[in-house]
Amino acid sequence: MPNPNNPFLRLPLRQRLFASIAVFVLFAVPAAVPAENANPKYGGQLVLATTSDPKSFNAIIAKETSTTAVTNLIFDGLTTVDVFTLKVKPQLAERWEVSEDGLTWRFYLRKGLRWSDGVPLTAEDVVFTFNDLIYNDAIPSSSRDIFTVDGQIFKVSKIDDQTVEFVLPCKFAPFLRGMSQEILPKHKLQAAVREGKFNFTWGIDTDPKEIVGTGAFRLREYRPGERLVFERNPYYWKRSAEGDALPYLDRLVYLIVQNVDTVILKFLEGEVDTCGLRGADYPLLKPREKKGNFTVYDAGPDFGSNFLAFNQNPGINPKTQKPFVDPKKLSWFTNREFRRAVAHAIDKQKMIEIVQNGLGYPQDSSMSPSAGFFYNPDVEKYDYDLALAREILSKAGFIDRDNDGIVENEAGHPVEFNLYTNASGNERVQIAGIVRHDLEQLGMKVNFVAVEFNALVGKLTSNYDWDAIILGLTGGVEPHFGNNVWSSSGQLHLWNPKQKSPGTDWEKRTDEIFKLGVQELDESKRKVLYDEHQLIVSRELPVIYTILEANLFAVRNKFGNLHPSGYGGALHNIEEIYILPDYK
Repeated sequence: MPNPNNPFLRLPLRQRLFASIAVFVLFAVPAAVPAENANPKYGGQLVLATTSDPKSFNAIIAKETSTTAVTNLIFDGLTTVDVFTLKVKPQLAERWEVSEDGLTWRFYLRKGLRWSDGVPLTAEDVVFTFNDLIYNDAIPSSSRDIFTVDGQIFKVSKIDDQTVEFVLPCKFAPFLRGMSQEILPKHKLQAAVREGKFNFTWGIDTDPKEIVGTGAFRLREYRPGERLVFERNPYYWKRSAEGDALPYLDRLVYLIVQNVDTVILKFLEGEVDTCGLRGADYPLLKPREKKGNFTVYDAGPDFGSNFLAFNQNPGINPKTQKPFVDPKKLSWFTNREFRRAVAHAIDKQKMIEIVQNGLGYPQDSSMSPSAGFFYNPDVEKYDYDLALAREILSKAGFIDRDNDGIVENEAGHPVEFNLYTNASGNERVQIAGIVRHDLEQLGMKVNFVAVEFNALVGKLTSNYDWDAIILGLTGGVEPHFGNNVWSSSGQLHLWNPKQKSPGTDWEKRTDEIFKLGVQELDESKRKVLYDEHQLIVSRELPVIYTILEANLFAVRNKFGNLHPSGYGGALHNIEEIYILPDYK
């Protein structure tokens, strides 16, 4: 739910129709992979682990990291981001041009691009991805929120097989960064769209051979609850600076395990090559680096988040004809003073000490400090203060009227609700336990329920059957890419999604900020807008932030071309990574 912020590429003006801001890199057309004995870099596998099965293999409708972790390996966009400079660079497109007014963009595809089944990739695939998938109202794509500006969509058309043109309704500041959107194959998916079956296409029961992409690897095998296996894509387009056909590795294997503790255990036992760490894991692994022949990296505050949210959806379930949220609970959850009291009752320092072993950061803004330029540190902060929390609750009418230890609202209803999180997320389970304890100190009865991750996503995006939740969103460097979360009509506006019109004044202002911000090319003016947005979120508390994890990960010392970064992690250049000869 996903990505917070970037120094943006300014657009130069030119006198001619198209002002080229093309970028070239040392990539060439695909070639056959040399035999392993011709180059010692080729061969072998890298083993990872995940705690959740993917929900599907469909990148367009994906809304959860259990799916995107897989689809990110299979698909590419026209552009990508340099994980060190955070600037945009070419991917499937070798270069681009922009008109003088900044509204017309042309992308020139690399020559010789092929899908992983050998079929040529052309401009038709790009046009299909946007016009038939993203802009298809029958398909619940979160990308549509990002690529819609002031209610208007982009006009996407084919100039020739190698050239695609985008005509924007207005200036769109994060356009180039947005072109990292995955491109999907028309020849494999067009029939499903015509038959109205796309939303059920490329599910987890699909034969892996049917899932066709342009990434360095293609899916070979999926065994639910056991593993995902990827093999080298023989048609991959990228070459190394030395001219080697990539990728070097033969296979990637994702083991599907029960929880994060199992991931750590498998890493220590040598079954897994790399893993993300929690603060609590740091003292366990750091002293073992030399003996275990691995390295622990600390890349600073994570880009993602952990937060508490209350369900403020006023809608009616069409199947049951009953409210999604019990009306009395809805009156609590929509009360900002209720949420303010909760915010002051959450002990973030305790979370950092207990959950992160001291290696964490309190989160107050909707963006991470690691986001850089657009991060606003001057937002409303809620210090842990139970006395103040009780005072706020009391003034809002929540008092223990019958001295049973549970506060009641003015109508005498005891404040009791269910708190959900994903069962496989040990840290979130711990955070939920601390939140439960803290809120019980206020006289609230909190029933904690841990459920399987994909079931939790279903509650958020389908049946809306939840009271409160501890969850997280991935982060990034561009504020607008959170539009599907912060827009009142957004698919992931989780506390009250898909509103036909803003339900509150602050949501109306947030909609305005994102419409203005996306069209403003002056970065300093954009920052003023997104600073205001972060301030609004901190005051209105649609979500109550807890802590940011330290971005920790461990990697076995068996790989060459490993260049970890805070933004990209350990495997951002997976196609270039190879196993050192001593380990073969």
